[in-house]
Amino acid sequence: MKWFSLEGIMTEVKRIRWPGAGELAEKSGKVLLFCALFAAFFVLCETLVAAVLRLIGVGA
Repeated sequence: MKWFSLEGIMTEVKRIRWPGAGELAEKSGKVLLFCALFAAFFVLCETLVAAVLRLIGVGA
């Protein structure tokens, strides 16, 4: 279990390819855009369901 030692852990940490500032900003922007689109989709779905319920007389 060499990998479970401090030396093994430090070796694995050195193998990690950390993203640069530009790549980090790009990927963060994509995640935020996806979250915003996902939120808009759910708001649209909720609005449509509420409208249908009001149309059939179930909602207030």
